[in-house]
Formats: sequence, structure tokens, C-alpha cells
Amino acid sequence: MDTKILLTALIALIIGAGGGYVIAGTNVPDEDEHMMSSGMMMHDNSMGMGGEMDSMMAGLEGKNGDEFDKAFLSEMIMHHQGAVEMAEAALQNAEHEEIKNMANAIISAQTTEIQQMQGWQRAWYGE
Repeated sequence: MDTKILLTALIALIIGAGGGYVIAGTNVPDEDEHMMSSGMMMHDNSMGMGGEMDSMMAGLEGKNGDEFDKAFLSEMIMHHQGAVEMAEAALQNAEHEEIKNMANAIISAQTTEIQQMQGWQRAWYGE
């Protein structure tokens, strides 16, 4: 499947989920925040994948060694958790089995990587 089509479909899922706030009777998030499927509000003044990546990269800027590693793990865990939540939404809402199959693969791979990175955080930084 073409990557652009898949990304477009996933972005459409995210945008479409906004209508769920109105239907559920909850407040619609401000333009700089969104609700994860866990109910946690995520703030991102730059909303969007490009802005999110810019923000993540800014958190690494000027760091090296252990300081870089610690920030990298923190940013990547958050990034992967967002991917898992998006994939969970795809399992619930996607029409095409290909997207659901990819969502399952994303959940499996990203969850394994989250656990690995959290293990490193505990081992190296006591977190």
C-alpha cells in the first residue's frame, strides 16, 4: 500500500475523531491540544507531524552523551505511545483490513520498543 495513502488515512482518522468530542458531550480541545485515547490531554503548540518532530528534535538540541540519551529515550517513548494509541484507534475505526493489519503490527513493534527503552531508563537512570 502506498505510504502517502496510509498516512492520509491515519490523519483523517485523527481529524475525524474530533467529532467524537461533540458527540460525547466533552469539551472540544483547544487548537494546541488533543486527547489521547487514554483520556490524557496532549498539548502541542505546533500540532501536526512536522511540528511534533520539530518539538522532539528541539528537546535534543545541544545535548550529548547521557543527557542526549536520556532525552532521546523520553521523547521516543512518548512518540511510540502516540503511535500505539493511533493504531488502537485504527483497529476500532478503520474500514480496510490492510490498515487493521498494519495497526496490529505497529502495536506489537512499538510496544516491544517502548518496553525496551523503559528498561534502559530504569537500568541507566533509575527511572
